[in-house]
Amino acid sequence: MDETEFWEIIDSTREAAEGDPEEHADLLVERLAQLDPDSVLDFARHFEARYNRAYRWDLWGAAAVLLGGASDDAFDYFRCWLIAQGREVFEGAMHDPDSLAGLLDDFDEDLDGDGEDLGYAADEAYEQLTGVVTPDLGLPPQAAEPAGTPFGFDDDAALAERYPALWERFGPV
Repeated sequence: MDETEFWEIIDSTREAAEGDPEEHADLLVERLAQLDPDSVLDFARHFEARYNRAYRWDLWGAAAVLLGGASDDAFDYFRCWLIAQGREVFEGAMHDPDSLAGLLDDFDEDLDGDGEDLGYAADEAYEQLTGVVTPDLGLPPQAAEPAGTPFGFDDDAALAERYPALWERFGPV
């Protein structure tokens, strides 16, 4: 599976789910279960590589603005959700996290931003196909710390300065 196929699967299942992350995860499992096990592993590698690439302090700060705070787990689930938004949104956020303010049509913090189930879709599909758990993907492990310079997410003034567009659109009222 190449990168184009990976993003096509992400996009088609998201569109069919009408943006609902839980429904998206279910549809993704169904779609992946139609593939052969090696293709599911390829999908998992693409997903995991992007998940690890998004382990950055600047994205964590953007998630904190969007979610009204972001614990370790919340940021993990946010990265899965971000990948599920498609190539344009993901790459835009990687280039400039503040650009999420313009890349996201809507954002409901009760529904959006949590893609935990999406992160397990390839594992579920692989297990359905083979009856065994997903083997090691052969990718380097996630870094011990996010890339970039750490900063505190509890300083509203600093978040507003660092993410002016996100803060204006999604920051606390």
